[in-house]
Amino acid sequence: MDKIINIAKKLGLDENDIELYGQYKAKINNSFDKSKNGKVILVTATSPTPYGEGKTTTSIGIADAFSKLGDSVCLALREPSLGPVFGTKGGATGGGQSQLYPSVDINLHFNGDMHAITSANNLIASVVDNHIYQGNALNIDQVYWKRCLDVNDRALRPDFTITAASEMMATFCLAADLKDLKNRIREIVIGKSVDGTLVKVKDLECVDAVTILLKDAIKPNLVQTLEGTPAIVHGGPFANIALGCNSVIATRVAQSLADYVVTEAGFGSDLGAEKFIDIKARLNHIDIAAVVLVSTVRSIKYNSGTENLLRHVDNLKSIFNLNVVVAINRFITDTDADINIIKDSLDKINCKYAVNESFALGGVGSVDLVKEIKNAIDPLKKQTYTYELDDEIETKIQKLVTRVYRADGVKYSEEAKSFIKDMTEEMKLWPICVAKTQYSFSDNPKLLGAAHGYDIHVRDIKANSGARMLVIICGDVMLMPGLSADPKYRHMHIGDNGEVSGVE
Repeated sequence: MDKIINIAKKLGLDENDIELYGQYKAKINNSFDKSKNGKVILVTATSPTPYGEGKTTTSIGIADAFSKLGDSVCLALREPSLGPVFGTKGGATGGGQSQLYPSVDINLHFNGDMHAITSANNLIASVVDNHIYQGNALNIDQVYWKRCLDVNDRALRPDFTITAASEMMATFCLAADLKDLKNRIREIVIGKSVDGTLVKVKDLECVDAVTILLKDAIKPNLVQTLEGTPAIVHGGPFANIALGCNSVIATRVAQSLADYVVTEAGFGSDLGAEKFIDIKARLNHIDIAAVVLVSTVRSIKYNSGTENLLRHVDNLKSIFNLNVVVAINRFITDTDADINIIKDSLDKINCKYAVNESFALGGVGSVDLVKEIKNAIDPLKKQTYTYELDDEIETKIQKLVTRVYRADGVKYSEEAKSFIKDMTEEMKLWPICVAKTQYSFSDNPKLLGAAHGYDIHVRDIKANSGARMLVIICGDVMLMPGLSADPKYRHMHIGDNGEVSGVE
C-alpha cells in the first residue's frame, strides 16, 4: 500500500485536509469546493443470487481503468456492515485484483463510524427510557424508536434493527454536513404522547449529545484500491431494507475532487438504483452521467434466462431515461457460450455492453467497459423519476410497484392504512424507500426472473423523520437478519502474531 497522504495528493488534498488514522487510512475534513461537479457513474445490478454479483469488484475495476486511461477519478462506496461480513455474503471491499485496502480494517470497525452510529441511535433509546422512568413529563404513550446493533441476530427481533437499516443510518447518509445532521436529528420522531402529539428528539433535550457522538463519523473516510486509486468509503445502509447507497457527503466530496466519480447502489436496480435516483439524486441535485448494470452468468442461470436482465435494462432506460452499459462480470467458470447468450440478448435490444474481468486482471480488465461508459455519456440527457414528490402517497406507491416492479397493484394491511390516514402534511411530500426481498421484483423471493401477475403487499409504513422519507415494508422482509447455516465467521482465523485471514 501507498501512504494515504500520497493517495490524498492525487485528489489535490494535503496534510491539512485530512486526519490520519494510521498510515493507510484517513478522514477528509468536510470542506470542499461545491462548484466542482464530477460526472457520476452509478453501478447497479440485476436481481442477485445469495452470493452477490460483484458490484463492488466491478466498481473498483472501473475506477482503476479510468485511472489507467489517464482520467481523474475517485470511488465513492458504502462501508461494510458486520452482519454480512460474518454472515453469508461476506465483506464489501471487492476481490481478486480489484480490492480496497486495507481490506481487513475496512471490513472490521472501519474508523469507528458504525459504532458511532449505533451508539447515537441507542443513546436516544436510553434517553426515552430514562424520561419515562423519571416521571414521563411528555406523557409518552407509544414508543416507535428501536435499538440497533451491527450484527445479524434473529433473537433480537422485533425490538432491534440492524444498524445498516436503522433510521439513524439513513439520517446520517442523507445529511449534507454536521449542521444539517443536527437539524435532522432534532426532528426524529421517537413516539407519540397520550393526546396524539408526535414526540421528537428535540423534546428530549439530547440533540447535541447525540450529534457529539457523530462529529468524527460524519467526516468521510479515504482509502485506496490495490492499484492506488483514491476511494472514499462512508455510510453503509442496506439496499433491501434501507437506502442502499453511500453518504451524500461522500459523493459530493468525490465530485468536488475528481472528474469521474464511480459509486454503487446495492442489490438489483429495482432497489438500490431506484432509491439512489428517486431519493438521493433527486433531493441533492445529483446528475447521473451513466449507469453500469452488472450481470453474471450465475445470475442469468439463477433467474432461468435473460428476461430479468432485460427488464432491468428497460427500467433504467424507459423510467429513468439513463444511459446504460451492461458489465458482464466474468467468473473463471464461465464459458464463451454462456457469455454469448448474454451478448446476443443485449444485441437484440441495442444495449451497449462489455465483458468485465477486473477480478482477475484489475483495472486492465475493465478498460473496454470504461470505453463503452465514456461513449454512452450524453451531457444533454437528464434522468427522470418514478413519481412526483407532490403525488399522494398511494399514487407514489402505485407508480413505483407498477412501473418498476411491474406488479398488478398494491394490497395494504390495516396498519399501513392507519398510517396513511394519520400521516402529517409534511410526510406526504417525502419520497418512498421500499423494504422488500432483493431476490425478486416482487415481495416474494421465490418469484424469480421477470415476475408478473402478482400484487405487492404493504405490511407496514414507517416515517423516517431524520432522513425525511417513508419506509414501506413489503412481504416478509426482516429488519434484523439472522445468520445462515454456513456463515463466514467459521472460516476466519487469527494467528498468534495478530495476522487475520478469511475476512473477505
